[in-house]
Amino acid sequence: MRDNTDPVVRTGRREALIVVGIWLTAGMWSVTTSYRLGYNRPVEELKLIWGFPEWTFWGVAVPWVVCVIISWIFGVLFVHDADLGEELPEEADELGLGG
Repeated sequence: MRDNTDPVVRTGRREALIVVGIWLTAGMWSVTTSYRLGYNRPVEELKLIWGFPEWTFWGVAVPWVVCVIISWIFGVLFVHDADLGEELPEEADELGLGG
C-alpha cells in the first residue's frame, strides 16, 4: 500500500506530534510534582527555593524553562523549511481583492 500524503504534511504532523509529546510530558510532570510536593504537607516543612515555594519551583518553573530550551533546540536543529512548489501568479478574484 502506497502512502500518497504530501511529504510536507507528513513532516508537519511528525513535528506537531513531537511538540505535543514534549508539552504533555511537561504537563504531567508539573501536575504530579506540584501535587506531591505541595499537598498534605505541614506549612513548617515547606521550603523556598530562590523565593519560590518548593512545589512551584520544581513543578512549574523548572519544567517551563526546560520546555523552552528543548523547544528552541528542536526548532533550530530539526524544523526546516520545505519546498511548496511553484508560486501561483497573483490574479484578481471576482471581488478584485487579489489572491
